[in-house]
Amino acid sequence: MTTDSRRAELGAFLRSRRERMTPERAGIPRAGRRRTPGLRREEVAQLAGVGVTWYTWLEQGRPINASTQVLDAVGRILELDPAERDHVRRLSGNAPLPTDSTMAEGAGTPADIDTLADVDTLLQAVEPLPAVLVNDRTDIVRWNETYRTVNPGLIAADPHRRNTVWDLFVGDRGRGGAIIDGDERASQVVAAFRYRYGHHIDDPAWRGLIDRLCRASPPFARLWATKDVARPGLCNKVHSVPGVGTVTLRPTGMELTDRPGLRLVVYTPADDQSRERLDRLLHRASA
Repeated sequence: MTTDSRRAELGAFLRSRRERMTPERAGIPRAGRRRTPGLRREEVAQLAGVGVTWYTWLEQGRPINASTQVLDAVGRILELDPAERDHVRRLSGNAPLPTDSTMAEGAGTPADIDTLADVDTLLQAVEPLPAVLVNDRTDIVRWNETYRTVNPGLIAADPHRRNTVWDLFVGDRGRGGAIIDGDERASQVVAAFRYRYGHHIDDPAWRGLIDRLCRASPPFARLWATKDVARPGLCNKVHSVPGVGTVTLRPTGMELTDRPGLRLVVYTPADDQSRERLDRLLHRASA
């Protein structure tokens, strides 16, 4: 049995996907003016081969059983992609779709974090490459000196704001190390953030962060309201570094198998110019 919060999130997500579907895409001739955007509930139910009352209750978050087969049938009608179908399965309490790697659960407890001496050794060993340890919520947990040099404003932030999603949407774009291509990646970042949220939907720390982000950033609130989900992925980040210029870094992420929910990300310069500028920045910092 799923929790009330998971059922409510599942219903809201399905409703948002239903409203984005057009009758034409579903093979339904458009006849006259429609009062609601997208498909009607009864149309989804008919096309998926389920009862109208059952599907209505599913969207309303009522405590009903929903098998994987039936959810997949609804997903096909709503044209859900693999990440969205995985999200639906998790919210319903069913097994996620098989993937090449399994996403770690949890976010790392304080006790775990205090004993990560082996990770601290790794962070130091990869110098002079920037490296950071983050949890599923994208909180910055550990970092090396090169990462601090590239991201001084982020590391200097209050601990509860030392978070990469917060920094992207609320952080000072004019500070040293700010990411300058964030607007281009914003929708993908929020979709991946919701995907991870599906693993921690009953965690009050997650809910608190999302509420703060929605209040502090209208762009985040607008993207969060779309309910889009996407499997997390890594992409290059372009930093603005005063006195040096732009530095483009390519991330490589590694999940910690013995510390679920934590991942180590190491950044390498994406091109010769970025490598030269990073070297110049580190030389200046050590002078």
